[in-house]
Amino acid sequence: MAKGKESKPHLGIYGRRNNGKSSLINQLANQDIAIVSDYAGTTTDPVKKSFEITGFGPVVLVDTAGIDDTGELGEKRISKTRSSIKSIDLGILIITHNTLGDFERKIIEEFDKHFTPFFIIHNKSDLQPLEPGFKKQIQKEYDCHVLDYSALNGSDPDSVIDLIKKTIPESAFKIPSLIGDLIGYGDVVLLITPIDIEAPAGRLILPQVQTIRDVLDNDAVSIILKEREVDVFLQQTGVKPKLAITDSQMFTKADSSVPPDVFLTSFSIVLARFKGDFESYLKGTPKISELKDGDRVLLLESCTHHVSCDDIGRVKIPRWISNFTGKKLDFEVVAGLNELPRDVSEYALVIQCGGCMITRKQLINRIRPAVEAGVPVTNYGMAIAYVQGIYHRAIAPFVNREIEALDYL
Repeated sequence: MAKGKESKPHLGIYGRRNNGKSSLINQLANQDIAIVSDYAGTTTDPVKKSFEITGFGPVVLVDTAGIDDTGELGEKRISKTRSSIKSIDLGILIITHNTLGDFERKIIEEFDKHFTPFFIIHNKSDLQPLEPGFKKQIQKEYDCHVLDYSALNGSDPDSVIDLIKKTIPESAFKIPSLIGDLIGYGDVVLLITPIDIEAPAGRLILPQVQTIRDVLDNDAVSIILKEREVDVFLQQTGVKPKLAITDSQMFTKADSSVPPDVFLTSFSIVLARFKGDFESYLKGTPKISELKDGDRVLLLESCTHHVSCDDIGRVKIPRWISNFTGKKLDFEVVAGLNELPRDVSEYALVIQCGGCMITRKQLINRIRPAVEAGVPVTNYGMAIAYVQGIYHRAIAPFVNREIEALDYL
């Protein structure tokens, strides 16, 4: 699947060529957003389209190539179709003519592998209705909903919408609070936001905006300062924040400016707890001290962006880790949700960015292969805090309490 850049729930549509996947998408969205043709194999790479489900909210529909494609190019299309399952929150499998064979079973195996809920639509019911015995067999074997349907001949799309609402996991659309368990009414949250060469002109980066909104949602007070203004502000006002959150690159300066009895963490670590596998990050971060000469370190950027001469992931983190360990390390960077250049087991450490531009499902599936292979994983902010000697202070707001934000997994 292409680079993930939306945090809306992703719904993937799968099935054989010419089974009516694109027609279903067009009917649901009530517009021609997918190419429809009588010829098999019209859809090639997965295609994404956003639309609003009334009474539910915005979603992204992902139209995929046929799972029965042929030839060398067809195999590549099928590979991309299967790969897209790592990035979706709900799968919709389209079958016709009372047929569910090896092609469909392989897709269902991928759904199960990535813990992706799904349901099945038996399309083109106007040509051949769903046989009751066949429906009962599928429901028994896969414990899923099966809907008889005709995307082109008058079936009510509300029946599909109802199944989407019943099947999609609550975590895909219910957004928990970033720091709501750390703050309360009237608490002051100090947000240290440097404006440097990497800051987008005229605006704040997404994690900073999300944090400001979360503070407001929890009836607390945001104070937003650049790093050089923190000391003067605290001295002149006497304000004692309940929590201070800094850009990870300013950890050392923030550590010296923010009183030691005030919780201090970073935007990246807040996101790590909110979206990532925080427990695995906690286990993996100290492994930085165990790196050896020649070890490969993988940095995962979950979006693409302009690379500056002092880029955080490509320049600063490799430099800080190299200086901290004193080892000659080989750093590799993979942007977006692209495939890795080598097997993940060949890396000694994986460092994941905050993932502000992708869904939690996408981020978790991004690092799952490393976790399953026993490769230590960490996060940009946690790695920076560790090599700068303030790791324990940076994670202190989260490690001595029950982490409610993980309850929605």
